[in-house]
Amino acid sequence: MAIEDLISSVPTGLWIGGEERQAASTFNVLDPSDDQVLATVADATAADAIAALDAACAVQAEWAATAPRKRGEILRSVFEKITERADDIAALMTLEMGKVLAESKGEVAYGAEFFRWFSEEAVRIAGRFTPAPAGTGRILVTKQAVGPCYAITPWNFPLAMGTRKMGPAFAAGCTMIVKPAQETPLTMLLLAKLMDEAGLPKGVLSVLPTSNPGGVTSALVDDGRLRKLTFTGSTGVGKALVKQSADKLLRTSMELGGNAPFIVFDDADVDAAVDGAILAKMRNGGEACTAANRFHVANAVREEFTDKLVKRMSEFTLGKGIDPASTLGPLINSKQVSTVTELVSDAVSKGATVAVGGVAPGGPGNFYPATVLSDVPADARILKEEIFGPVAPIIGFETEDEGVAAANNTEYGLAAYVYTQSLDRALRVAEGIQSGMVGINRGVISDAAAPFGGIKESGFGREGGTEGIEEYLDTKYIALTK
Repeated sequence: MAIEDLISSVPTGLWIGGEERQAASTFNVLDPSDDQVLATVADATAADAIAALDAACAVQAEWAATAPRKRGEILRSVFEKITERADDIAALMTLEMGKVLAESKGEVAYGAEFFRWFSEEAVRIAGRFTPAPAGTGRILVTKQAVGPCYAITPWNFPLAMGTRKMGPAFAAGCTMIVKPAQETPLTMLLLAKLMDEAGLPKGVLSVLPTSNPGGVTSALVDDGRLRKLTFTGSTGVGKALVKQSADKLLRTSMELGGNAPFIVFDDADVDAAVDGAILAKMRNGGEACTAANRFHVANAVREEFTDKLVKRMSEFTLGKGIDPASTLGPLINSKQVSTVTELVSDAVSKGATVAVGGVAPGGPGNFYPATVLSDVPADARILKEEIFGPVAPIIGFETEDEGVAAANNTEYGLAAYVYTQSLDRALRVAEGIQSGMVGINRGVISDAAAPFGGIKESGFGREGGTEGIEEYLDTKYIALTK
């Protein structure tokens, strides 16, 4: 489909109660490769948020009472609809977010999988029935939908960060309002249209693009009818949302920032480690909370690893994501380019060496090259702060204990990567790493069938796996007389 036809096929109004509505004002969505306007979309207000909540509440009881098999069949239909339109969704995502087409196609497959997975989990919501230990009666435990939910999703994965929340919520019988990132609302709006075509009852999903996220969020969080808030984004915003939600004691799940260590031990297969490093660092152009943020490499293999990583990173081709020749697209905006530039400059000023890349090309678009920093000092900001860009800082270590301690020297705890050929070491280090997820000899760990989430200041709650649906279920105990 031609780009103009693709853009024109996307709803640009508010999606409330299964219908497109216009708003009093609009805002522009920009292509990060050249900062040109892609589309103008409706700008939701607090009043629109309440209208969406009205729609969600109106159908909540009916949706929760819908047979689990029926809910599952609808989710399966959504999976098939996304798969059918995969090329269009990928192109749209590339246009508004910037990632190269291959990355976008990968996200479409990953994002769709949450609907397939939770279509199967919808019929597996379990309870229990047991005699009371005292012999006085029976204990019946059942699970019920939490109720209307509000999901705030980020710009870096415009499809998957929404489907990872919607899949379990709808499988559990919850309605949901989604506020996509201001930078990337088009993918979510197209998804809403496709879900409507797949048979999702009207009112179960609303989508509210907005340039005033604070006003929309406050209106929903302060309304006693909302029962759950789920957020993916920065730790700072997540903390503020948890505080804001406390007054109503909302159920919350928070998938927040990361500072993933990538540890290469002296017994690692270095070539395999470099392959994994490319995946862990360069997936999504480095704009991922699970991206390897710092590379702790045993000094015995550090030079070999660095040389081979530099060679691979130098092979990336910067360009518009929609261009098939590009292997690295732009960052999301100029602010992000400035952030990455500052982190690299700080490291270099403190003694780090730029082995490749390290300078933004300038000109139109928000580009930054694949970069490797060697001999990074321990006090460099880039080892402490989330980079969200294609920069790999390398620091050495001597002993296993030293490597693990360096990896754990952060307030974050989302993902970690370990390369070693020793099973004993792999298990020992995985247990010692303070992280919600650990990849052993692999650079990509996300899987719809596995629980995704972190510890410490990377948040709480899990998305995906058999655990994911529990975030949208309340436990009810019913005491029965003998």
